[in-house]
Amino acid sequence: MDVTEKRYLELLSRSFPTAAKASAEIINLSAILNLPKGTEFFASDIHGEYEAFSHILRNGSGSIRLKIDDVFGDALSAEEKRSLATLIYYPREKMELVLSQTDDAQAWYEETLPRLVAVCKRAAQKYTRSRVRKALPRDFAYIIEELMTEDRHGADKKAYYAAIIDAVIRTDRVGALIEALCLLVQRLAIDHLHIVGDIYDRGPYPDVIMEALQGYHSLDIQWGNHDIVWMGASLGQRGCIAHVVRNCARYGNLSILEDAYGINILPLASFALDAYADDPCVAFGLKGNPDLPPQELEMNVKIQKAMAIIQFKVEGKLIDENPGFGLQDRKLLDKIDYERGTVMLDGTEYALTDTVFPTVDPADPYRLTPEEEEVMQRLEQAFTGCEKLQRHMRFFLEAGSLYKVYNNNLLFHACVPLNADGSLMETDVFGQKYKGRALYDVMERYVRAAFFDPDPEMRKRGRDLLWYMWLGEGSPLFAKSKMATFELYLIAEKEARKEVKNPFYTYLDDERVMAGVFADFGLDFETSRIVCGHIPVKVKDGEDPVKCNGHVLTIDGGFSKAYQPTTGIAGYTLISNSYGFVLAAHEPLESMRAAVVNELDIHSSRSVVESLDKRTLVADTDIGAELKQQIADLECLLAAYRRGEIAECGK
Repeated sequence: MDVTEKRYLELLSRSFPTAAKASAEIINLSAILNLPKGTEFFASDIHGEYEAFSHILRNGSGSIRLKIDDVFGDALSAEEKRSLATLIYYPREKMELVLSQTDDAQAWYEETLPRLVAVCKRAAQKYTRSRVRKALPRDFAYIIEELMTEDRHGADKKAYYAAIIDAVIRTDRVGALIEALCLLVQRLAIDHLHIVGDIYDRGPYPDVIMEALQGYHSLDIQWGNHDIVWMGASLGQRGCIAHVVRNCARYGNLSILEDAYGINILPLASFALDAYADDPCVAFGLKGNPDLPPQELEMNVKIQKAMAIIQFKVEGKLIDENPGFGLQDRKLLDKIDYERGTVMLDGTEYALTDTVFPTVDPADPYRLTPEEEEVMQRLEQAFTGCEKLQRHMRFFLEAGSLYKVYNNNLLFHACVPLNADGSLMETDVFGQKYKGRALYDVMERYVRAAFFDPDPEMRKRGRDLLWYMWLGEGSPLFAKSKMATFELYLIAEKEARKEVKNPFYTYLDDERVMAGVFADFGLDFETSRIVCGHIPVKVKDGEDPVKCNGHVLTIDGGFSKAYQPTTGIAGYTLISNSYGFVLAAHEPLESMRAAVVNELDIHSSRSVVESLDKRTLVADTDIGAELKQQIADLECLLAAYRRGEIAECGK
């Protein structure tokens, strides 16, 4: 035994000071290795749709209803099962409704508690008692453990079981216990959650989603392009701020800024209503037909145009400051003939759909007016000074990354940029070329530098790269030839508006090319999968989210209401359990209230992506590899104890 090994084993002996304790831990860990792996849950492109996303988490993408069926079979009617499921999903709301409609609360409690305990037992089957104990709420840990481990039908324990329930009811703690049991079922249904990008934009409640995720028991996040642009905005990056505010206005969601994050948009609104007072803003209608009063609708339209023009201006400056980004063709304000109302794009002259530009000086089109400059300064201060936004972005950094390898699954939001021939595409990052995994790694370093690097120049580089990652052709998060914001607003011709997807999407079913991608990330094509989102799957047109014989799974199914007409469904979730992979396609949720009052669940159609002949055990997972290493270390310690090389404490 060398000095380093002995020092390590001496440190380990502080946690396991005797051979008996080391042996006990080896036995415990060895047993855990032979349990079925926990259920992983994958979702992407949530886009602020809190109610639908929350419901799918609450119902385990339909798995909780399946557990109810397993437990009760025909012993409960369909109506009773539906009511029990709704209670588990929304315990506080459903309980309040039920108790307001019953004359015998005692009877309902006595009937409901054993049913919930039975579902808890079923949900806990594949976990160790220690693991379940850690998931128990502190106030009811002893009571729930007793209820779950006792047989209420046994002659010796029947009175004991009934006494526990009676005491809980008598002390007026039954409501809290029911809620605790329901939340325990929810927690046990999903062992680990993967969010594969894009929590922000389009939908109204990204902040509520972030608050919920901050309290989630086990998760990771892969940042999407819409997340990255909010991260940049939180740092005061002007290009990112312009995009964020314009997007909120475009979808009629300025309340995200005002109500969710307390960002004062009054100066911007006053400026927009004044500068564009007589402008019909014909090219700047809102997306998704938000139901807004006429005055609020007009304000959103004018703010959208005001921020679009500001965006084109601040981007012009960013492009000049960062020539290596290769975005010179995105400077279009100086390509406009303001007298004729046309613009020159890629050698073709196009008529503009909107020719009213009161804040643009044709002689110096990228210069902000004093009023625009004041608006941007105030927005910078508001974004960087918002404590709640800063907290959410720090959570992104703590729980998130650009990509993750987890149990042989490669998770990223959009793509690994490829060339037309399927080879890895190089991207210039401040003078050096990167591709594949190296590109992801260097970009993540710059993301973190934007927040934490002590060098102001490195922080600025990081901030500007956040903006590039939102819209650059070489960004693995954007995955298109250009972001045609200018064209979508101001040019009618479709050929000018076209955003060509990166060849990655052309090669999704090409095993040779995808094998090269896996190899670049150190993964074996035969045993690995890519899970990604970003591009909505057009299910209504027959598009299949399962690519490359199951090695690539694209799971953007349209959580965002604005994209549901494109996909034909209301989102995908991917479930990985010990039996294999299942993909669930969800129909829209009417509302959370309807789910409680009318006991409406989200209907999900499930398709098996892979069914395993042999169940996957903890031993087969990344956690299993860690446990095996711990066992090996403990066995070394045990051997050292037995050889007398390390003294047992207390012996």
